[in-house]
Amino acid sequence: MAEAEEPQQPGTGAGGAQPSEEELRQLEEQIRNVKVEDVVLQSAVSILNLAARRIAKDDERDLEQAKVGIEAARALTELATEDARPQLRQAVSELQLLYAKHAGEEEEAGEGPAPEGQPSEGEAKKGGGKGDSPLWTPGS
Repeated sequence: MAEAEEPQQPGTGAGGAQPSEEELRQLEEQIRNVKVEDVVLQSAVSILNLAARRIAKDDERDLEQAKVGIEAARALTELATEDARPQLRQAVSELQLLYAKHAGEEEEAGEGPAPEGQPSEGEAKKGGGKGDSPLWTPGS
């Protein structure tokens, strides 16, 4: 009896070698149909999800990484389709508030000051801090 061939993973070709001509044609067709706006939106959503984890999960908390993620998502929001912008802005705003809450908690717990460029919770409540403070507020 002949041994059954194992199913191949897409893009691996025979025995893990280069993709076949047919696989390349299929991949080319998929790429031809992708819009940059779709990739921008998916990227923004992925970044927002990761930033949310870096804020919300105690064992993964990294506010510096969250800050980078929020800034990246905010920049991508302006490149997204007009239809997607309100939802992205809302998600960015919610993360900014969550970030500010946790940054304030860390400062109060004596884990050091808020990240550079971020006013302390007290300054944020008073509206203090630098004029170009990257403290995010809805609609900024």
